[in-house]
Amino acid sequence: HLFSKKKKSSVTEQDRAVLQLKTTRDKIRQYQKRSEKQMEKDRELAKLLIQAHKKERAKLLLRKKRFIEGQLQKTDGQLENVERMIQDLEFAQIEIKVVDSLKAGNESLKEINKLLSIEDIERILDETQEGAEKQQEISALLCGFAADAGISDDDLERELAALIEPGIADQLPDTPADAAVEQLPDVPQQLPDVSQDEPEDAEAEPKSAKKVRERVALEAS
Repeated sequence: HLFSKKKKSSVTEQDRAVLQLKTTRDKIRQYQKRSEKQMEKDRELAKLLIQAHKKERAKLLLRKKRFIEGQLQKTDGQLENVERMIQDLEFAQIEIKVVDSLKAGNESLKEINKLLSIEDIERILDETQEGAEKQQEISALLCGFAADAGISDDDLERELAALIEPGIADQLPDTPADAAVEQLPDVPQQLPDVSQDEPEDAEAEPKSAKKVRERVALEAS
């Protein structure tokens, strides 16, 4: 029995009314076309009857043509009324669909508002703020623990000095002249005596040592 049940038709009474009006409109148009063709035939036949000197019969055809013309004028008014009614019904159907859509949207909005109340939103925002503050506290504690882990600046300086290789010292900039003068030893007041036993060649002081003595004496003066 389940399969024998017919599905509920989606055609409304308004749809049936519109369909009936359109059918009537089409019939009126068909009647107008047939009437126009008939009037044209009667006109041509009346011409032939006049040529055949049958005026009475020609008058009958012309009277018939006038009657059809009057009927066509009536059908024009009927057709205008039918088309206006069709347009009104179709527009009313659109309005009904718009109203139904607004109702459905309003109901959906109410359901959403029930799910997202003001209290729930405020609670979620408060929980989010509390979570962010707690995370900041945890980060601050972790940073403080790292700072107090027994690592001092002196230890870091010593480790840094140990990393400096001897070759790096050669790449350092030259010491200024004033600092070099301050580090030079005091100039001796007397020259050392030369032993008599030394050969005469020893009396000739090496040129390099002599230049050093002269430079030191000039800087001291």
